Amino acid sequence: MKLLEILNFSKEYLQKYSFSKPRLESEKLISAVLKIERIALYAYFDMELTPEQKDTIKRYLREMARARKGFDELIKDKGEESMDMKNYRDENYELLKKSIQYLEKYQVPNAKLDVEYIFSHILKVNRMTLTLNLNKKIEDSDKQKIKEMLVARGKERKPLQYLLGEWEFYGYPFKVDERVLIPRADTEILVEQCKYLVNDLPTPKILDIGTGSGAIAITLGKELANAHILGLDISEGALAVATENRDLNGAQNVKFLKSDVFSVLRNEKYKNVKFNLIISNPPYIPTDEYRELMPEVLKYEPQNALTDGGNGYFFYEKISKEASEFLTKDGYLAFEVGYNQAEKVAEYMRKNSFDVISIVKDYGGIDRVVIGKRREEN
Repeated sequence: MKLLEILNFSKEYLQKYSFSKPRLESEKLISAVLKIERIALYAYFDMELTPEQKDTIKRYLREMARARKGFDELIKDKGEESMDMKNYRDENYELLKKSIQYLEKYQVPNAKLDVEYIFSHILKVNRMTLTLNLNKKIEDSDKQKIKEMLVARGKERKPLQYLLGEWEFYGYPFKVDERVLIPRADTEILVEQCKYLVNDLPTPKILDIGTGSGAIAITLGKELANAHILGLDISEGALAVATENRDLNGAQNVKFLKSDVFSVLRNEKYKNVKFNLIISNPPYIPTDEYRELMPEVLKYEPQNALTDGGNGYFFYEKISKEASEFLTKDGYLAFEVGYNQAEKVAEYMRKNSFDVISIVKDYGGIDRVVIGKRREEN
């Protein structure tokens, strides 16, 4: 329940027991529990309360109803020791400040944002309402968990996403660990473009090569309810994560298979299967550039999902050569590419019977997505 719902519930509950000012009493109670000024309550009407906060409010409502006493009177009779009325704001803000300084010491990018995510994760609150929850006591056990995550993020440079165990992509939650790449915002552009390509088809068939966490396949499955989507990956670990994410998001129109690029589709079982769209965000970082990556990426993200061990073009060339075999006659091929790879990838596609219909820039103005349409040869 959200704050406004709790306020209304509390008012109606006290009204049922004939309190003369039920709204006022409910506001006093809730502001005390949340440690928010009563006048500010309605500014945070959409705030999600923790189970602990909701249980505390309900407990005090029952005590007020049984004793037929207003909140102030009840607290006075019980004594302040019955409810921790101390405001821990200054203490917790100091902890937040020192946490940011700790990550900055280790040159972690966006240290403040990472600290907010860590605190919100441990305290089980929405990051947007974190400051409100800093008014209450942080238990020693939670402080220890925060410290451990800060050390992992700062000293060990473990990616924030792996520490949290989940990350958002295109508005959907995805489990992530060291078996899969962390979904990036730039890949959302690839998803968006692919939606447009097949949106008018009644039941589009889509193939995602190198599916990893399943972010692309599952997102398209959610956005295109009538689509049939197959994600392929050579890594069993990645497929296990992708399957978990499919179930997490309820994308029942998505399936995953183990395959080295197209190999599984050459089995007799799939010989007549054709796709309207083939997508791939393959390993494209050249070996020399891979060695220079940030420690978060170099130490933790799976190497075989980042680099092809060569010049970064192996999979673009292979997929471009073989894709027509698995596409409908008017099918599409869409790639995510590295910062300087678009033109060469487009060249591979043109050489292999594709008309390049679009090169799309990412949020930083870099050519990031290359889209081709299968060309019918005379």
